[in-house]
Amino acid sequence: MKIYSIFILAFLLSQIWNEANAANALKHKTEQGEQNNSKSSLTITSPNGSTIWKVPGKVKLAWTSENIPEDRNIMFYLTKDDTVVQELGIFKNNKPFYEIAITRGMQEGDNYRVIGIELFPDDKFNIAKSATALFKVEKVSKDEKGVKTALTETIEKEKAVKKSKIRDKFDGRKINYVNELTVDSKEICISLWDHGRKDGDIVSIYLNGKAIVNMYHLEYRKKMFNVTLDPSKPNDLFLYAHNLGRFPPNTVSIEITGKTTSENIVLNSDLKTCEAVIINIKE
Repeated sequence: MKIYSIFILAFLLSQIWNEANAANALKHKTEQGEQNNSKSSLTITSPNGSTIWKVPGKVKLAWTSENIPEDRNIMFYLTKDDTVVQELGIFKNNKPFYEIAITRGMQEGDNYRVIGIELFPDDKFNIAKSATALFKVEKVSKDEKGVKTALTETIEKEKAVKKSKIRDKFDGRKINYVNELTVDSKEICISLWDHGRKDGDIVSIYLNGKAIVNMYHLEYRKKMFNVTLDPSKPNDLFLYAHNLGRFPPNTVSIEITGKTTSENIVLNSDLKTCEAVIINIKE
């Protein structure tokens, strides 16, 4: 009877052992599957095998990715015969499209390739990388240079005409432009606060001649508001002082935020002049 009981016990223990091993194997397989599903990947979509980059000039760099965070950096190189000839740059993964200036002295050839690599991945054994097919680099011809020069002159003239329409006076006060910014969206957020000590400054902020903040008592705490720019022209933003506070002139810190861009500026104004910035929308 004892021997029979021992055999039964041994059989049950072997069954339990086998079931435990099977469960562990299934768990390991599931974990491996999850790791494979979350594996990061990078694919450069431009340039490709049919691309011809013209130098000197700007070229398009674009890519897609999977399981790479938007704030992760990706580094790109241009190679010729597998030798790096130019570092194209390090870019955040939140805007997978850029225009890049190529080195003026780049040689012609059909043996160029772009290589991209994810920097500081969460899993050091799984680094996302990509290499394009071979593509061509050619010099800009004289005819193309002539067309580009004429086009550039036309664009510069149009910009000059637009700038000539920007106001230089408001309510009898001179407007001094101290900066020119470019944002990536017509919808922007503007934050303002007292720069330095709080001394009773009262100001208004004007965008294209219309008050977007009126008779505001400056605080240390940021005041935030959303505005829409006019994409058809340069937008002028200026500070109008209603008093001088205890420590003139009135000084305001301003943060201008687009989709992926952010700029901090400081504007000063008194009762005779208004400091201003020009805000353009990236085309």
